[in-house]
Amino acid sequence: MAKQLNRPAPVWADTLQCCQVTCPQCGGPTWQQYTNRRTVTTLRGGVQLHLKVRRCRTPACPRFRRAYRPEAEGRVALPQHEFGLDVVVQIGQWYNHERRSLPEIHVALRTLQLPISPSTVANLLERYTALMALSVLDYSRLHAITSAQGRIILGLDALQPDAGHAALWMLRECLSGEILLVRSLHAASAADLAALIAEVRDALTVPVVAVASDGQPSIRKAFACAMPGVPHRLYQVQSLRPAAQPAYEAGRHAELEPRVSAP
Repeated sequence: MAKQLNRPAPVWADTLQCCQVTCPQCGGPTWQQYTNRRTVTTLRGGVQLHLKVRRCRTPACPRFRRAYRPEAEGRVALPQHEFGLDVVVQIGQWYNHERRSLPEIHVALRTLQLPISPSTVANLLERYTALMALSVLDYSRLHAITSAQGRIILGLDALQPDAGHAALWMLRECLSGEILLVRSLHAASAADLAALIAEVRDALTVPVVAVASDGQPSIRKAFACAMPGVPHRLYQVQSLRPAAQPAYEAGRHAELEPRVSAP
């Protein structure tokens, strides 16, 4: 059995609201029925997510009383995962691009004060490999996910744990929480992102009722180009963060510096 490590208290809290407040299925009203709390360990420490979950109020709707979680949740962590996507991507980039061994990666993450075991590092590396397999669009998987929903909300996010590596761009289906397409891009212009969106758009057989993202201008332009007329919602996130810890931040930046092999 893997060794269980004590997890420190979260260092900040994020309150996430749904940016789509009407039912994506019937267009009727939804209510905010309850708050779900979830703790995720990221490269910057633990974060407690306060998720304001909504449900459709229309009895005749197929989504009546089905939980609709905030769209921004999927940019932080995968479903049922205790570690953030930034940790998953950092492990994969260290392993694949800097050729660090799993024991070296474990030591580096422990230096960043992450409560992670060697077996969890190996499991998250497998998850990174599975994510990168989505760099090629799987049409049968795409149709299985989207046909089950009947209509979808697309989310677009970038993960770049440190500036030494390309950003990992992800297109997500926000109703199911599934990632549809992943692409590593060193420089992502609005045209590059529009092409990424169009790749998924052209394969869809169900309507896109809305798109969601942060307020990054290139993402806004990309969605406007690839999906004109589709409502664009911005993530609704309220953060309560303490002052940065100088010693922790200094150690983090030192550890995240890319390694250079000796000549």
